[in-house]
Amino acid sequence: MGFGDLKSASGLKVLNEFLSDRSYIEGYVPSQADVAVFEAISTPPSVDLCHALRWYNHIKSYQGQKNSLPGVKKTLGQYGPAGVADTTTTSVPTTKDDDDDDIDLFGSDEEEDAEAARLKEERLAAYAAKKAKKPAVIAKSSILLDVKPWDDETDMAKLEECVRSIQMDGLVWGQCEYCSNAAHAKLVPVGYGIKKLQISCVVEDDKVGTDILEEQITAFEDFVQSMDVAAFNKI
Repeated sequence: MGFGDLKSASGLKVLNEFLSDRSYIEGYVPSQADVAVFEAISTPPSVDLCHALRWYNHIKSYQGQKNSLPGVKKTLGQYGPAGVADTTTTSVPTTKDDDDDDIDLFGSDEEEDAEAARLKEERLAAYAAKKAKKPAVIAKSSILLDVKPWDDETDMAKLEECVRSIQMDGLVWGQCEYCSNAAHAKLVPVGYGIKKLQISCVVEDDKVGTDILEEQITAFEDFVQSMDVAAFNKI
């Protein structure tokens, strides 16, 4: 298992393909697996690698919570698709005098105590098992979003591809309670030749909010100027 060399374009391409149908490296929440892979990347993925860039920007937002994320960090060779070996080169340890020149996007490089991580995982598993026994009504909402580009030269097909690349548990793109159009996305004129993307989705209220949708959509800053909620209705 592995991604090849994550410091190279080929390795980032493998990562992009791996994340095309996943929100995280492992499971459905950010974990030490995401931290391990994130720290191995020397530069952010390019905009054409929209799945990897979406994941990179999302995990970067957890830089102040690195050590509190669940799981135990493993070697890169234990993540990624089968049949691909890890060839990412590691940096030579620096002396104390060189520490000021290091760039650590997560701040401190202290490892979370393994025993504390094990206890946390056990408690999370126990809580999930207890919650699973209780039948609950899943509250959902239908949301219509307006995604505005920078100008009339923005590639709107690429913009829509980037938006739809955002995947997470509790989010389904292109469903609407008002019509039978499965895609339910269209370009709406704004003015001066500029068109906005109007796209709908259905979300589970306990898992996905408009704030996280806005954060991830506007992270594609080369294409997206802003995002607004055009309609929000409980289902």
